[in-house]
Amino acid sequence: MVTRRQLIVAGWLAAGALLFPASRRVERTLDVSARIEGSESAGVDDALRQRFASPFSTWALLVVTGIPAGGRAGGDSLLRDVIDAVQRVPGVTRTLSRLDTPDTTLAGRGDDTFVVVGLEPGGRPPDTLMPPLRAATEAFAQERHQAAPNLALRWTGEVALNFDLRRTSARDANAAEARALPLTLALLLWAFGAVAAALLAVFAGISAIGVTLGIVVMLSPFLHLSILLVNIVSMLGLGLGIDYALLMISRFRESMASGANAKQAAEVARREAGHTIALSGLAVAIGFAALFAVPLNELRSVSVGGLLVAALSVLLATTLLPIVLSWLGLRIDAGRLRRRRRVAPDGRWLAWGAFVVRHPWRVLAIAGLPVLALAAQSRRLVTALPRGNWLPPTMESAQGIADLSALHRSAVVQTMRVIVELPPGEAPLGRAAWNAVRAIGDTFAADSAIAAVRSLPTLVGKPWNPIAIAFIPPAMLTASVSGDRRAVTFDVIPREGADAEELTRFVHRMRAVDVARLTGMSGLRMRVGGLPAFNADYEDAVNDRLPRIVALVVVGTLLALCVGFRSLLIPVKAVALNLLSVAGAFGALVLVFQDGHGVRWLGMSDGVHGIFPIVPALVFCTVFGLSMDYEVFLVARVAEGRRRGLSDDAALIEGLARTGGVITSAAAIMIGVFAAFALGEFVMMKMLGFALAVAVALDATVVRLAIGPALLCLAGEWNWWPGRVSRK
Repeated sequence: MVTRRQLIVAGWLAAGALLFPASRRVERTLDVSARIEGSESAGVDDALRQRFASPFSTWALLVVTGIPAGGRAGGDSLLRDVIDAVQRVPGVTRTLSRLDTPDTTLAGRGDDTFVVVGLEPGGRPPDTLMPPLRAATEAFAQERHQAAPNLALRWTGEVALNFDLRRTSARDANAAEARALPLTLALLLWAFGAVAAALLAVFAGISAIGVTLGIVVMLSPFLHLSILLVNIVSMLGLGLGIDYALLMISRFRESMASGANAKQAAEVARREAGHTIALSGLAVAIGFAALFAVPLNELRSVSVGGLLVAALSVLLATTLLPIVLSWLGLRIDAGRLRRRRRVAPDGRWLAWGAFVVRHPWRVLAIAGLPVLALAAQSRRLVTALPRGNWLPPTMESAQGIADLSALHRSAVVQTMRVIVELPPGEAPLGRAAWNAVRAIGDTFAADSAIAAVRSLPTLVGKPWNPIAIAFIPPAMLTASVSGDRRAVTFDVIPREGADAEELTRFVHRMRAVDVARLTGMSGLRMRVGGLPAFNADYEDAVNDRLPRIVALVVVGTLLALCVGFRSLLIPVKAVALNLLSVAGAFGALVLVFQDGHGVRWLGMSDGVHGIFPIVPALVFCTVFGLSMDYEVFLVARVAEGRRRGLSDDAALIEGLARTGGVITSAAAIMIGVFAAFALGEFVMMKMLGFALAVAVALDATVVRLAIGPALLCLAGEWNWWPGRVSRK
């Protein structure tokens, strides 16, 4: 790498010139809507778009408030003008409001109301229609400001929420990076004591992010990648890129201080630190690869982003960085803030290592018991959508939901779409099918979680009657009966105030109903879609596969470490300690987010009584890889000491002294990066950033520098069984 440096640098420059500009388009290219491949809710969405001619297969809600008092006629006239302005926007298929139907659901409270706006289910994502829709309503509100100064037109519903989440997610990631970089630079200046070394490490982190996001943009036409990927790549790019650079630069400076020239020091750093970085990166990659086992585009996107940023962080640290270091030489200490440290190991870490060797059982008891107590709290972890309003309050769509709540109509957003598949030979408007749909609807309407069912039988309001059916409007028929005349659809509207957990349980009850037995119609099948059904499928997809993810990560990490260290006990110990760190992070999530202890420090008023289902899987896979960094850093240095002929105790003491400062510096940077994301607007990212910060803090201090060394000391020569550490 050092002897062919011109060619390698040219390759990196070409990649940067191509990919950095492309990375600026990442916000516009990634998906915001989550999808569970092969799930029932995804099948319902596809069927509504492909088999039914409904203008409302995809829809958004426009909440209209602040209509001036002056009689219902004046309010209706203003509402009609609003609707006319919306209908002129290309992509709007149809609108539905209180002006079209006496349905009390659309009545609202007073003159305030909402409009259902159908959107064209074309090839482009429906959330791309939000800018022109908002531009139209903003222009209308400004035009009528004098006559209606309090008029507020806010878009909400799933499509508007997706659009706002995309913008807010990207803004959150940028803001977190802006918060993290100054702190990271300060920590690097403290760790290196030199401006040039600190800036080079920051350059590595930023480069890992930019190149990864550029590749993601190139892949987006071929893969359905979620916007959540941006936050994960930003967190890991800063953390891993800087951590690996920290290790490489530290090893280079150590070699330079020992008398090697710049080229020799770069080669030594790449050989010794490069092996450690590659093994660490492999552990991170294993964790993210396991996420691909979940058929959820969000987790699979995170898997792609995590694999890419881990691979690129390793490549940057082991190819470009040694070359730059060989060019810089002693100039790596430019802008020195303090005298360069001696070549000898840090005396404080030497003293700590000696204490661990003398008192391993005492260290285990003092350090292990508090971590075990925290980890025990993880048994109370509840994986469910949090209760209450956890959406960022600055989003217009979140404000629209608040407006709907004031109208007692927020449950409309949670409407469930039901498709009833008829057996062959049954006419969708025949007596048997009509009565079957009525029976199913009556069963659901009797549930305490449901406010109303909207189907052809309920809208007509009469038992089956061929004369009444003949007068059903054609638009209603085409929206309710599939084009192939084999299926019927209807809507189930939840009770106002029903939370996500209650609706998820209702979906499971709906799906458990034997509709063929209920209706007496053999061969009848039913599928449930809509946001509550998606949430139920989401939880099932993650929770059902979490044991498989855990098994894949544990086995994969064990195998990788067994090959890397040619040992059995060290990988087993490393995995056990990783599980302890993860359990401790879960315990902290329970205490803070579920129980509410200290949650105000994170900008929240109270606990949310539930952890997003995706968070435990993300935390487990991320922490398992990141925690292995510090294990690899320490054990590799201990093994190096054994190869030089040191005893097990002496090698452990020197390994701690050589890596203790690097591990604590790297961990401090990781904690700063994750804490910056924990201070954003998204509750899910708060949970993820907080859990990762806690896990790294536990792992890099108590676990890897106390519990781990104590176990290494107690195992002695057995650490390297069945292999042997070859001595030079």
